[in-house]
Amino acid sequence: MQRNEVCMNTKTVFDRLQSIDDEVQKLHNTIFALKTTDIQAYADKYEELSISAALRSERIACQLRNLVYTTTDTGRKDYLKQAAAVQGIKISFSNRVLSITMPGLLPKRKLRTNTAFLHEPLNLALQTYVTEHSIPLYKRCVVCFSQIYDQSLSLQRIRDYDNLEFKQILDTIASYVLVDDTGLFCDSYHTTELGNYDHTVIFVMEPEIFPGWLKDRKASIKTISEIS
Repeated sequence: MQRNEVCMNTKTVFDRLQSIDDEVQKLHNTIFALKTTDIQAYADKYEELSISAALRSERIACQLRNLVYTTTDTGRKDYLKQAAAVQGIKISFSNRVLSITMPGLLPKRKLRTNTAFLHEPLNLALQTYVTEHSIPLYKRCVVCFSQIYDQSLSLQRIRDYDNLEFKQILDTIASYVLVDDTGLFCDSYHTTELGNYDHTVIFVMEPEIFPGWLKDRKASIKTISEIS
């Protein structure tokens, strides 16, 4: 009986690996199509292919995560710590401002992104940080989302804030550092900046220090947009 269970488990693992391998092959084909698509002449097609590749990559990552959880001795918590580090999620608290650096730009609302890919490591990173560091629980706060675009790429990539997904990120952050993320206690602002690579930084602070913080940031970053 035990041997049958082992065989069944082995077959299940093999089937899951085969499914992941199939996804990897499809990803390879999509990347090849991207490499052969003229981004200037076929911008819409390029966007469609790049989104498809990104979403498939997220799905593959989450499938492999689940395989790690079920077939190895590596616990979910230990793995997600490593995932947060690999993704480049960074958290710091200085001068009464909490800053959270996220990999890449936030997705559009209409996309069916796999939220586990980003939110699970972010959740654990925040959990670890608030356990190891003394930071305030904000009763009232300002949250500023800074979308930072790679300045070596086309400025046509810059998107409207209305089309981006901020709510889920804010919900994750709120569970650790905010008393309430409703409009009564939490004001949110957005900026667009140019930098060396695509990423997002979320700043959380008390309302009274926001004007001074914004003035200093505008003085230090020449490419920052008007606050909105």
